[in-house]
Amino acid sequence: MIATLLRSSWLNLKRDYVSLALTFALPIAFFSIFALIFGNMAGGSSAMSNVDVVVVDEDDSEISRRLAEAIHADPALDVKLPPEGDPPFDREQAGELVRDGKIRVAIVIPGGFGESFFTFSEETPVLLLADTVADPVAHQMVGGLLQRAAMTAAPDLLAERGLDQFDEYVGMTDEQRTAIEPWLEELRALGSTNGGSGDEEAAETLETFSGVVQFETSDVQAPEDGDGEADNRGRLVAYYAAAIGVMFLLFSMAGAMSALLEEQRTGTLERLLNSNLSMGTLLAAYWLFAALLGFVQLTVMFVWGWAVFGLDLWTVNHVVGFAVMTAFAAAAAAAFGMMLGTVCRSEGQLRGISTIVILVMSAVGGSMVPRFIMPEAMQKAGLATFNGWALDGYRKVFHIDAPVYELWPQVLVLAGMATVFLIVARLSARRWESV
Repeated sequence: MIATLLRSSWLNLKRDYVSLALTFALPIAFFSIFALIFGNMAGGSSAMSNVDVVVVDEDDSEISRRLAEAIHADPALDVKLPPEGDPPFDREQAGELVRDGKIRVAIVIPGGFGESFFTFSEETPVLLLADTVADPVAHQMVGGLLQRAAMTAAPDLLAERGLDQFDEYVGMTDEQRTAIEPWLEELRALGSTNGGSGDEEAAETLETFSGVVQFETSDVQAPEDGDGEADNRGRLVAYYAAAIGVMFLLFSMAGAMSALLEEQRTGTLERLLNSNLSMGTLLAAYWLFAALLGFVQLTVMFVWGWAVFGLDLWTVNHVVGFAVMTAFAAAAAAAFGMMLGTVCRSEGQLRGISTIVILVMSAVGGSMVPRFIMPEAMQKAGLATFNGWALDGYRKVFHIDAPVYELWPQVLVLAGMATVFLIVARLSARRWESV
């Protein structure tokens, strides 16, 4: 009897493709996504996506030029150059690129760096310009890569500076200077021929040194006056309000559209269509109600973030940008829910399919894990999701403080998604008109 019941249960599960997917496909999909993200992180900098940077050399010394060349040659860094014919980036332009999210870190080599490089006196640190809230990882990676660049760029200068400091504070005999001169000549030849190419032999020669380049990080989004820590906290709250809000918006919209399937199951839909109500009008009413509901849902989320966690919401630019992004995000999410509601054949199928699709979209699109720590291929894949575009828009509003007109790429894509979803929903709903 037990064997018969087990066989019956298995047959029921095998016929239910949605339950099979929830049982086996969804866990494997989530495991694969997070293994790709965090497995690559465990592989070191070479396994992660390259960091895009710009280099500003304000020192223009031999060591600063060598360091800049080594940065350009580092395989873990993608150095952005100005358009052909334009002058090199200056500090202000580099900061704007970081602030606008076009690059992740700007490396500024200040005046006096070469003179103080690798001395026991107070050194002039390299300045890293970064958005430490939007991307808290990149500037730390670049700081570590700077050490490698310095060691491979100027092994001869490192050795000479170190020996000069030793001679100044301890003293060296003439015999000692004569003994080390051939070694210094080899290092000079190595430094002049490598040109910052990242030669492994040079790195191994100086592998005992760490922290040869001092650096400081400056947050380009931090206010000039005021509480920088509170500002960072507010930007983090804004990110997670958007990330969590967008994910649950999709679930809410899918749940709201289950009313269509319920009306079809109970026969209410057929009676409505037999009246003067057309299918297009019915779908438009459902979509409009769901979009308004989604707008209110996201508004409540952000107002809660302001009231409880200090989110900076009540500025003109933030309120207008939030309203624009929320209106188009809610419209696209409602259309997505309507598409699922018309494609699925039952309420149970809608619940299962919507759970799978929304969770995968949220994981890849950045609602669960910020996209900046994902491999480059996954970051691009996130742009195929509703979540990715919605979160990019909210980031522009609350992180970059961009003017509203700069939201046009996100608004255009979300409007296009809403249009496509509504067309698919209208075509799928034709089966109800033929009943």
